[in-house]
Amino acid sequence: SPGKGTSHPPLCPPGIKCGGVLSAPSGNFSSPNFPGLYPYETECTWLIVVAEGSSVLLSFNHFELEYHAACAYDYLQVYNGATRDRGNLLGTFCGRSPPPPFSSAWHVMAVVFRSDRHVAKHGFAAAYRKDACGGQLTGLSGEITSPRYPESYPNDAECRWSIVGAGGGGPLTLVFADFQVEGGQGCGFDYVALFDGPTAAAPRLGRYCGSTRPPRTVSSARHLLILFKSDFNIGGRGFKAHFYSAGECQEVFTTIKGNFSSPRYPNFYPNNLKCQWSIHLPPGYRVKVFFLDMELEGRSSLTGGCDYDHLAAFDGGAENGSLLGRWCGRESPVPVMSHSNQLLLVLHTDRNTAKRGFSIAYVGGK
Repeated sequence: SPGKGTSHPPLCPPGIKCGGVLSAPSGNFSSPNFPGLYPYETECTWLIVVAEGSSVLLSFNHFELEYHAACAYDYLQVYNGATRDRGNLLGTFCGRSPPPPFSSAWHVMAVVFRSDRHVAKHGFAAAYRKDACGGQLTGLSGEITSPRYPESYPNDAECRWSIVGAGGGGPLTLVFADFQVEGGQGCGFDYVALFDGPTAAAPRLGRYCGSTRPPRTVSSARHLLILFKSDFNIGGRGFKAHFYSAGECQEVFTTIKGNFSSPRYPNFYPNNLKCQWSIHLPPGYRVKVFFLDMELEGRSSLTGGCDYDHLAAFDGGAENGSLLGRWCGRESPVPVMSHSNQLLLVLHTDRNTAKRGFSIAYVGGK
């Protein structure tokens, strides 16, 4: 939903070079006066913008800020996107522990540095580069596509996506929405390989090619590696896949009654989510869903529809089932009843403007 959100101009003492837009394919930036002590009462915002379709890979090679347990004094924040929106916040950092490498979910990333009026340290030095292929992904959910998707992927490509699930370390689920990769005996030419861990030394979960979508894959822990390789000729459309971090963002319920809520509820949910809750009861039962609380981003002022963040309910176990309802804003939906023994709820959130989310209870009846 472009055009939403507000920009925050950087505050800076006169004469201090601070923040700005970084649009080269790669570059470096650092706190004011680095490697000297940074000034007091400074706020700098760097907006990193690379080519559309790429992501930003950000790393820190020096990091030393005033320490506080909650990083309330001096801090550095990394945002997934242009707006300083709580749902986009990847992390707040201080002290001497450098932030991990970050890969953005799209082609824009923002970095904010803030110092208070006491205690200055040497600050930080960071490097970024455009990453058209692969990267380190963190979070509750996300989307991965082959280079240039849906156009034909390049020859001689090798991409590695290392996914680390968020929160409590539950397993990751990977679902392919589209798949067309050059086929061949044993997938020896172009292929996608999945590994149950952070590196290719981990147990292999599968190796796929051709035009049949790979099966839904679940890792045993919070790490999953996706490797894509293409040879010197014959390409294809490539692939699009979604990953979900189990627990908060994807759950399957089989008990006769239960309840669940959006990730981080009642705090703001993250942006760039696609979460699924599937209720699967014994044959003969129907599912009734009650909405206890709901606050999502509101309707579009242009279309009047739930075009930004929304929650949808589908009859059956998949999104191609009949739509039972689609909600956003501060609506109080009436209870919804399935026609079968299965019901699917899907939460989509876009790149900005997060809210409290929802709390839901369900019960099975005959």
